[in-house]
Formats: sequence, structure tokens, C-alpha cells
Amino acid sequence: MPHVPGVLTEDQCDKTGAAIAAMQEPTGAMPWFPGGQTDPWDHVESAMALSVTGRHPEAEAAYEWSRRTQRPDGSWAIRTVVGTVADANTDANFCAYLAVGVWHHYLITGDTRFLERMWPTVWSAIELVLRFQAPGGQIRWGGKHPLPAAGGMFSDAMLTGSASIHQALGCAVAIADEMKQPSPSWRYAQLRLGHALRAHTDRFAPPSDHSMDWYYPVLGGAVRGRAGQELIADRWDEFVVADLGIRCVDHRPWVTGAETCELVLAMNCLGDDTDATTLFADMQHLRDPDGSYWTGLVFSDGKRWPVEKSCWTSAAVVLAADALSRTSAANGIFRDADPLVDVTVPAAEVPGLSCDCTNA
Repeated sequence: MPHVPGVLTEDQCDKTGAAIAAMQEPTGAMPWFPGGQTDPWDHVESAMALSVTGRHPEAEAAYEWSRRTQRPDGSWAIRTVVGTVADANTDANFCAYLAVGVWHHYLITGDTRFLERMWPTVWSAIELVLRFQAPGGQIRWGGKHPLPAAGGMFSDAMLTGSASIHQALGCAVAIADEMKQPSPSWRYAQLRLGHALRAHTDRFAPPSDHSMDWYYPVLGGAVRGRAGQELIADRWDEFVVADLGIRCVDHRPWVTGAETCELVLAMNCLGDDTDATTLFADMQHLRDPDGSYWTGLVFSDGKRWPVEKSCWTSAAVVLAADALSRTSAANGIFRDADPLVDVTVPAAEVPGLSCDCTNA
């Protein structure tokens, strides 16, 4: 069981895993909180935490929910509430993230039957996601459901979503290779996306005031090394609140647990475990005695807001603890998401690139 000395014990982490499992619906869905909405991305993140804490049947029930509820075009509804679709439209990042969860669970369990069962679902999801890729490599946010046969109804590319998809494409490529069905087009898509994230940020909607647009290029694997360190340092003082965590929005007195843990993961990707561990300790004030975590705190008045213990916040804590402690076989799922490793594809062979992205 993951543990971070002086911050989180094995028993505490196990208790958090139990709290996450207790929120799971009989269908396998992982809602934000009991009776709340389920979205495909946070659902997968919660399943990943179940895998890390050894709750493999519950994790596989969650992935079975994803397999069973996938639509014929490879997508999922953006939001479902207790089995009823509340928003039927499509978010490309939500659809891509299944590949991260499936690869993560396989790394932990080594269960080839699980991978074989989920492979058609992953394949359909990634093929759907690539319909959103623009000529410049960026991936548009989403579209109305049902999607048109070609073009139209696609929104702008968002930095955070595209950075997350970058990691998902890498995991999808790994799954395809493991299934002995390599997919060069997926690797090319990831290369084009990574190049855009590093060298052509103007192809995305302008960064927002949310912290995710700050650190996600590092977390998703597109920006690493010195460039990643400089990116994190650039807005550190805007978002980091000493002893509390990080702001969700740069100008609001509100720190959130999930964003803090994602920054912990991003810093772990850069090899900065010292500051990452400090941040991880700082956000523990959000821990509830039952092992779950409150979403956030408005520190100007000391009130928790929203007044909910979100499943995905608890999941982010488990994943951060696993990365820092290097406990599970999948502890490097974010740290190892580096497209510059073992990639030597000439620019001429990658549509949409004007330079060699391995040196960009």
C-alpha cells in the first residue's frame, strides 16, 4: 500500500481506497459523490485508485461500466447521474482517458484477459478522439452528439484537455503494442500533438486562470526537463499557497485537493520529490476521518467548498502517494509519459510537422 513517511501511512491510504470503493454504484459507475454525476474521466481516475489500493474487482467493475456504456461511435456521454444521461455530448479528453486507466490496471495486475477484453473499447475510443485532431496537431475539445460524419460542430482546442490526451495516446500506443496490433497513426497523432503543445501554443485557446492550464503540459508528458521546470517556476507564486496547497483559480482564495495532487504528480515527473512531498503534506488538511477528502477550502474564511467529499479528489491523493512512494507497478504512469524516449520519426514522415519534433 502506498505511504509517504510523515504524511500518509499505509493504513490511511487503505482507508482512502475503502472510501472510494464505498461511493461506487452497483453498476460500477464512480460518481463524484454518492448520488452525484459520473463523468468518464473522473470515473477512470477513481478506478485507477482502486487498482493501486488492491481493490481489483471494484476497479474492473468500473472498467466494465465503461465498456458497457460506450456508444457505437466510441464516445461516452459527458455526464450521467445515477444511470440517466444528463449531458449527451462528447468530450474528446473524457473519451481518451480510458486508455490511461486500462494500461494502468494492466501494469498492476498483468492480467492479459482484462487487456484483451478492454482492447476493442480502447480502440474505438482513440479512433473517435482522433476525429477531433486539427491539421496543426491540437485536439479540439469536443462536439455535439451525435457527431457529424465530417467537420462541423467542433470547439476550440483546450490546453489542459490536449495535454491529458497526449498521455492517453502514449498509453494507447503501449496497449496496441502489447496486443501485437501496433498503430503508427496513433503515435503520429501523439507526435503532432506534443509538437503543438511545446512549440505552437497559439493553436490552443489562450491559457485560462485555472491552475490546470499551468501544469498539465508537464503532467501529460509533452513538456519535461528544463522546459518543464521553467514552466512550473513561472507561475508558482500565483498558485501555490503555503501550508494549504494550490489555488484552483489564480485570483481566488480557494485551494483544491485534486489540483494540488496533480501538481505533486507533475513535479514528481520532473524529479522534484522534495517540493512535491511538501505540497502533498500541505493539502492533508482536507482529509476527513473516514479517509475521504474534501474538494477544497476557501481559505479567506476557512470554509470547505463545495461541501462535498469528491471521489476524484481522494483518487488523486492515492495516485500522488503511489508516485511519490513508487509502490505499485504503475507508479510511473505519469512520470514515464515521455514521448521523447525511443521516438525517432523524421519530420517528413509525420503529417503536419514542419520540423523534427524529436528535437523541438
